[in-house]
Amino acid sequence: MSSWIEWGLAGLLGLVIGSFLNVVIVRLPRMLECKPSQAEDAPYSLAQPASHCPACLTPLAWRDMWPLISFLMLRGRCRHCGVGLSWQYPAVEAMTALWFVIMTAWFGNTATAWCWAIWGAALIALAFIDARTQYLPDILTQPLCWAGLLASSLGWLSVDLQSAVWGAVIGYGLLWAVALAYRLLKGVEGMGAGDFKLLAALGAWLGWQNISMLVLLAS
Repeated sequence: MSSWIEWGLAGLLGLVIGSFLNVVIVRLPRMLECKPSQAEDAPYSLAQPASHCPACLTPLAWRDMWPLISFLMLRGRCRHCGVGLSWQYPAVEAMTALWFVIMTAWFGNTATAWCWAIWGAALIALAFIDARTQYLPDILTQPLCWAGLLASSLGWLSVDLQSAVWGAVIGYGLLWAVALAYRLLKGVEGMGAGDFKLLAALGAWLGWQNISMLVLLAS
C-alpha cells in the first residue's frame, strides 16, 4: 500500500511541476529576448504577469489552474472567451506526472529517483522550448550538466564521476568539432551551441560510454 501512496504523491508532484514547466516553456524564451527597456516598462518574469488566457488576456481564477483537471473540465477552452487552449498544457503536465511515477516505481523513494525525475522534467521543458523556438537556453542546459556531475559525485547515479566528467567533455567536444568542420567547409553555421551544451549535460548524466548511442538515437 505504501508504494501506491508514494506513486500517487509522485504523480501529484509531477502534475504541479509540469504546470510550472508550461510557464517556463512559454515565458523563458520571451524573457531572454526581452530588452532592458522593455523589462522596465512592463515587468515580465516567471511570476509576472499573473497567469491569463493568451487570447483575451483575462487573469485565470484559482479554479482554472488545477493541473490537467482544469483543462478537462473546461474542455480545452477559455472560460471567458471560449478560444481553444493549446494541448501543450495537459501534455506537459501528464508527461511529467507519468515520468515522476515511473521513476518512483523504478527506484523507490530515493535520491536516485528524484534525480532522474528532475532530469526528465528538464528535458521535457527543453524539448518543448526547442520545438517552439529552436532554442536551448543556457539557463537550463548548464545547470543540468552541473547537476549530473554533482549527483555522480554523491553516488546518486550509477555513473561514476570520472565517466560523468568525460561524458560532459566528449559530449560538448564532439558536436563542437562537427559544427566547426561544417562552418569551415560551408562558410555558415550549421549547428547552435545549445546542442553542444545539451549533449554535454546528457554525457554528465549517462557517462561517456553512452555518447555514441545518444548521437545515433538523436540522428
